[in-house]
Amino acid sequence: METRIPHRLRAADTDRERVATLVQAAVAEGRLTMEEMEERLSAVYLTKYTDELTALTADLPRPAPPGRRFGAHPALRVHAAFAVVLSVIFLIRWATSDVPYFWPIAPMFWLAVSLAVHARVRGSRERRAAAVPY
Repeated sequence: METRIPHRLRAADTDRERVATLVQAAVAEGRLTMEEMEERLSAVYLTKYTDELTALTADLPRPAPPGRRFGAHPALRVHAAFAVVLSVIFLIRWATSDVPYFWPIAPMFWLAVSLAVHARVRGSRERRAAAVPY
């Protein structure tokens, strides 16, 4: 009978498929030979626990997280739309007033800063979520 180590998580089929994809990508990049791929894929599909999967890809670089273009996340799109609408309102108010200096520059600057900070925070969250433990 097999002794079980506490706190080990059983690997799911999706876990195995994710690691198999990493191994196949490493072959496509020329990091592994076909023989190494066959050995590792055999081991991937025979594993029971997630920590065993980690060992199979420990010497391989992690793939870059999928890039998103700016504003791809719905919250960023809403934020950008809000900033554009407010900027247009500020520009219309300035154009219809008799104020000689361009006062909308200050609120438009802070709208741009808030949008840049939001995009950076969202990007760092997505990179952390995309980090795969295997």
